[in-house]
Parts: sequence; structure tokens; C-alpha cells
Amino acid sequence: MSSECNNITHQGIVEQIKNNTIFVKIIVSSACAICKAKSLCSVNDFKEMLVDINVNNASIYKPGQTVTVKMKKSLGGKAVLLAYIIPFIIMMLSLIILTLLNFSELFAGLFSIGILAPYYLVLYLLKNKLSKTFKFTISPD
Repeated sequence: MSSECNNITHQGIVEQIKNNTIFVKIIVSSACAICKAKSLCSVNDFKEMLVDINVNNASIYKPGQTVTVKMKKSLGGKAVLLAYIIPFIIMMLSLIILTLLNFSELFAGLFSIGILAPYYLVLYLLKNKLSKTFKFTISPD
């Protein structure tokens, strides 16, 4: 299996360079975005992301340059786990436990949603550690 099969790649444009950090704008689109009937459809799924990538040789890149951004596919599953699956489990467990303990449905529901705030706060506080795990690489086109 080639290394290309193990990576998620996106085309991007270098927006800015600061020291050894390159900020790349990536436009992610769904399959609908390239459909020939998209003008007739109300679904438009374009998402613009700004990714910061630490490199050793930032001098070879210039703002406006088209580049390829890569990330290992295996990290995509970890990202989904942290961003969606674990919060869903936390929310559902708290809802079930509070309901079984005879708390009102309103309180159980609000608490279950509110408990996600500390979870995402912890993820935010760990962003530097997570950025070491979720590494992007860049190559010129």
C-alpha cells in the first residue's frame, strides 16, 4: 500500500507565513459541490478552514502559493472520536443516569448538554498537546 493511500490530502493556498509556521487556507467541499446539478439544488456544502503547519523550511513557501496539505488517515478516526463520539457518549450516559435517579427531564436534558462545555474546554486547554498528535505536512505543488 502506498503512502498516498494512508494520507488525506487537500489542496490549499498559503495565506500567511510567520517564523516557521505556515497558515494554509483549505476549501473543503462535499461531493455535492462538484455535481453538475448543483445550481438546481439547495445543498451547498463548502467549508473554509485555516490550518497552521509548523515546518523547518518556511522560506521555500510564499503567500498565494498552491500547496498540498496531508494528514494521516488514522488521525481522522481519532479526531471523530474526540469531537463527536466521546461527547455523545458522555451526554447520553449523563441523561440516562439522571433520568434513572428521578431528576426532571428538563434538568437531565439541560445538564446533559451543559456537561459538554467542560469537555470541550478541556480539549481546548489541551490544544497544544493535541496539535503534536494531529500533525499536518505540506508540500509545494
